[in-house]
Amino acid sequence: MITHPAETRGVANHGWLQSKHTFSFADYYNPERMGFGALRVINDDSVAGGMGFGTHPHRDMEIVSIPLEGVLQHKDSEGNAHQIRKGEVQLMSAGTGIAHSEYNASLSEPVQFLQIWVLPKKLGIKPQYEQKAFELTYGFKLVLSPDGREESLTINQDAFFSLGKMKASDKFSYNLKQSGNGVYVFVLKGDLSINGKAQKTRDGVGITGSEKISLLANSEVEVLIMEVPMLEQK
Repeated sequence: MITHPAETRGVANHGWLQSKHTFSFADYYNPERMGFGALRVINDDSVAGGMGFGTHPHRDMEIVSIPLEGVLQHKDSEGNAHQIRKGEVQLMSAGTGIAHSEYNASLSEPVQFLQIWVLPKKLGIKPQYEQKAFELTYGFKLVLSPDGREESLTINQDAFFSLGKMKASDKFSYNLKQSGNGVYVFVLKGDLSINGKAQKTRDGVGITGSEKISLLANSEVEVLIMEVPMLEQK
């Protein structure tokens, strides 16, 4: 079990963009924070009104965007143009190559979102795009899987992402969906004990070698569980 407290993340302040990096990214480099298995990037971004990321390319990466506040505007070279809101998850398989832009859809209010990169299982696939709204009541909802089970989005990796909400004193046991995978728990909001150890908002915890993970909410909690193959980091 490894822990990444929120305050130990890399920080980038570009004025219009405030970003926190769980793993090494751009100007933040930490050789001990190169990812967790196939999970390569967790960026916690806040973008000022009317601002955003201009068109830029990606290839051979699974890119997941999860808005937490506000509305994100997406456009890409495959002709997709969509707005993404809290409660929705966007998945872009860059494959052989795709260019996209991401802007705050509001001119005045900030947009806050997670951008997560997962190393793909297969290289050189045709670029793909999916977006879906998930009704998140108390409990957990599978939002990404390799086969689209339970009406989840289909990711090009043996990975499983689940979003959850818990009330204070709620308990939940997460059972590994594929043997040998690791699980990275990212606390979106609240105080949560993971395998008996207390965590807080934006803390991350990586767990390997366990088939079951126990969660106990110590307050109202929102949490993202990312189960991924434990690939060697380079």
